[in-house]
Parts: sequence; structure tokens; C-alpha cells
Amino acid sequence: MGGLLGRAALPALLSGPRVPAPSLLARPSSGGSSWTRERTLVAVKPDGVQRRLVGDVIQRFERRGFKLVGMKMLQAPERVLAEHYHDLQRKPFYPALISYMTSGPVVAMVWEGPNVVCSSRAMIGHTDSAEAAPGTIRGDFSIHISRDKVAFITGGGSGIGFRIAEIFMRHGCHTIIASRSLPRVSKSATKLAAATGQRCLPLSLDVRAIPAITAAVDQALKEFGKIDILVNCAAGNFLCPASALSFNAFKTVMDIDTLGTFNTCRVLYEKFFRDHGGVIVNITATLGTRGQVLQVHAGSAKAAVDAMTRHLAVEWGPQNIRVNSLAPGPISGTEGFRRLGGPQASVSAKTLAIPLQRVGNKTEVAHSALYLASPLASYVTGAVLVVDGGAWLTYPNDIKLLGDFASSAKL
Repeated sequence: MGGLLGRAALPALLSGPRVPAPSLLARPSSGGSSWTRERTLVAVKPDGVQRRLVGDVIQRFERRGFKLVGMKMLQAPERVLAEHYHDLQRKPFYPALISYMTSGPVVAMVWEGPNVVCSSRAMIGHTDSAEAAPGTIRGDFSIHISRDKVAFITGGGSGIGFRIAEIFMRHGCHTIIASRSLPRVSKSATKLAAATGQRCLPLSLDVRAIPAITAAVDQALKEFGKIDILVNCAAGNFLCPASALSFNAFKTVMDIDTLGTFNTCRVLYEKFFRDHGGVIVNITATLGTRGQVLQVHAGSAKAAVDAMTRHLAVEWGPQNIRVNSLAPGPISGTEGFRRLGGPQASVSAKTLAIPLQRVGNKTEVAHSALYLASPLASYVTGAVLVVDGGAWLTYPNDIKLLGDFASSAKL
């Protein structure tokens, strides 16, 4: 196994497609095409490892009669990547390439067998996974929203919306991220473009203001010529019992979550989706499924959005518009989790109540949004995809929390 870490072996390990896309690679480690029995190096890149595809790759090679003689999981050193890709350092996608290759571990494998070099290349498929034939590893396992799709993401400047934009862009999608704060969303767009090599247009808008949405959509269409995907991620939330919740506070959450979602859907329908089709993903929650203390405002708003999802799926389906909801559970690293999770002891107890025994992360939510927006979900519409580790089935509903707010001022 030591040979995999040598200077001669690592460049081969890291060779292959020079764009940050889902990919596998193969290159002979010795011999040439005239050899009848060869060894070749195959590496599953970070996204393939994260998606747990290593076993599938091994199975395919073993079924062809090849022998696995070495395997190692390793983190690609940035210095080695810089050396290997030195000729690309002035290319605009170079930062995205390095970011992608260092985003997670790589699994390197050495396979042995007759003509394994040519066979492995045929098994893996075309370097451009969009061109890879069905039946090849790339053709079957590469996920693409599809190259050059354009996604409009409200609430895309931070949290889950930001991670959705990042994952979409890593799969070849250009994005428009919209938020009320232009400086913050502009900073986010710069980070996303540098990390992925895709275009990201930052826009300032309030989803409650229809003229602002209209202007933003017009600007996006002028910039990209189309919008294929809408992700409604803008939301507002806080903890408050119904008895202390002011009429205006309740209305504010309904305006942002429910009316804001409808406003954006309706404007995009008029401007583009009606004539060209599209995909809508509404980020909701499971709060209203069984009722949750301190969340009557958010639960009501998100339940209304889930109902809206079903209505729009029915009405707009004939225009080739798919509409689905995605309902995350407790997600670490988000503002909502920090504000709504409560004390650490409470969070730990609630985590143990989740069937999967952990909270989720933003990447898991983003991958679920990717699925709903991609051709993999081409026959899915009007659905609510719950991404919460089963939390909605078992999450504790602590009525005693109401007492903590008994003397609080109204919101």
C-alpha cells in the first residue's frame, strides 16, 4: 500500500477530469497496452465517497473477475494537488478544482487482471459524465442537475439556502441567490463562485414585495436568459407561545413564509415557467404535522406552504412544472438550530430521541433539494420530502417550556 502514497503514484491518483464534477478515474500504474496482465489505479473522488459508492465500484470490478490488491482512503494534500495542476493555476476554475478535491477523502484502489487498463476505462465511462453511457459507472452514478441549469434561490445568502446553492453549483448549475441584505448576499456569491467555478448572481429582495421580486426575476432573466429551478428558502422564526404572540408577529411570519413563497412562485410562473416549464422546491418543516409548542406561527405558515405545494403541483403540472416541499428537521450549523434548539442539555436529550440518534447537517438537506430539482425526480410532484432522521415521529414536545415564557413580553 505504500506505493499509493509515493510521489509517482499520487499524480496518477489525482489525474482525470479537470473540472469539479462527479467522477471516477483510471490510469495504469505499470506496463502498457501490450501487457495481457496489468494493474491499474482507480480512485473514487470526494463526492463518490460521501455518497457511499465505493462498495458499488468494488462490486463491478469483482464481477468482471479483477482482483483488488490494494485500497486506501486518504485526504489529497493541497501541495500535491497544486503540483499536479500547476498548468491550470491561472484558469478561472482552478480554485473550484482545488476546493473540490480537498473537500473530502479519496478512496484509491489498485486492481489487477488481464487487460484491466482498457477494461476499467470502458467500465468507468466517458470523462464527461454527462456524455457517459448508461451501464458505465459514471453514466449510472453521476448526479447532474444538468449542465448550465439556472436556479433562483431565496434566502440563499446563508444557512441551508447557501449550502443548497453551493451543492447545485458543484453539479454544474448557475445560481441567483436573493436576500434582503445585498452586502451579505454579495459576499456569499463571491465565495460560491470562487469555490465552484460557476456563476452566482446576488440580488436584494424582500419576498413580501412583489415589485422587488419582479425586478429581481427580470434581472436574472436578463443575465442568464432563463430560470429552470426555484428554491423558496426565505423564512422567519422564533420561539413564542400563542398566548404571548402579537397579531403583527404572527402576520409577519405568515407574510414571509407563506405569502413570500406564493409571491415568488407566481412571478416566476408569469415570467418564465408557464411557457418553459420548471421545478419548484419549497423549504418547509414538520412543525404542523402534530403541533409543536411555541411554534404556532411557523407551523401554520409552513403547513400552508405544504398545502400550496400540492395545489400548484396539480394546477401547473400540465405546463411541465414540478412542485415539491422539502421539510428539514433539526439541522446543525444553522441560525434556526442556534435560536430554537435551547440549552445544550436539552439539545442532547432531544438528539437521543431522534431515531437516527443525531441531528442532520446542511449538506444532507442540500443533497435532498438536489434530488428534487434533478431529473432523478422527474416523476415526483406534489410531495413533501421529510429530511429529519425520523425526528418528527419521536421528537419530544415539552409542554413545560410554556412556563418559561409565562412572564415574557408579547412579541
